[in-house]
Order: sequence, then structure tokens, then C-alpha cells
Amino acid sequence: MRFLAAGLLLCVLLVGCSENAAGSSESVETTSSTAPDDTLHSPSAPPVPVEVPVGEVGTMFESTTGLVRAAPTPFESWSQISPNTIAIHFVTGTPECYGAEVEVTESDTEVVVALRTGTLPEAADKVCIMVAVYGTMQMTLQSPLGDRAIVNAA
Repeated sequence: MRFLAAGLLLCVLLVGCSENAAGSSESVETTSSTAPDDTLHSPSAPPVPVEVPVGEVGTMFESTTGLVRAAPTPFESWSQISPNTIAIHFVTGTPECYGAEVEVTESDTEVVVALRTGTLPEAADKVCIMVAVYGTMQMTLQSPLGDRAIVNAA
């Protein structure tokens, strides 16, 4: 009987906290002096990657074709290594089981990077641990980056 009462009390507390948190976020939004940017909160819009210093790198990945269950993966940040070389930084699984594939499309105003991550073909039948790894992949551009924007295609 005590466990039932404790469980009921826990449920009531959780519901109360959830409603309080929702109320708090609404009051923050209504008191904000800036207009909300719908593109930042749209579930279909990829995140806008930010530039980070060159020294902030993760586990290096090479672009790998033939990934199993590959899915578009947004990258969080990027670094300029040289005028024609950039590195993107993303979260994926361990390099023993997971890989990444990249496709770059360049225009005069932007560099669009389409990153896909998935299971390596040789690990398709393995049991892989689910550990998040901060990954980095370098790519050479056809022309110097200049003032072009780096854009997530995912």
C-alpha cells in the first residue's frame, strides 16, 4: 500500500513540475523583446552550424560509401583549416561500427554539406555499443571558402 501511495505521489509531482515548466517557458517567450525566428524551431529546418577554432576536433572520420542504414545527419559546427579546406564536427557512434559519408555542393554564396552517418558494411552483423562520439571530417573545396556560408543540407 505504501508503494502505491508513493507512486501516486510521484506521478502528481511529475505532472505538477511539467505544467510549471511549460508555464515558465511560456512566460519567457511572451516577455522576450525579440520576435521568434520560426526557422530555428521548425522540425524540418536543419540547424545552422557555427564556426569553431581549428583546434577543436573530434575523432577523425573519412568519407565512406556503402553505409548500412545511413541517414542524413546535421553537423553542429565547422572549422576552416586552410583557404580550400574545411572540417565539419558532428555526433555519431564509435568508428569501429559507424561511418560517415559527405557530399559537398558549392555555389558563389554558400557551401552546402550533406552528411550521412550509418553502420559500416563490415559491422552490419556485429553488436555495436551505443556511445556518442564527437566526430570530425575534413574536406577540400573546389575553390577557396572566402566569405561563403557553410550550410547544413540535413
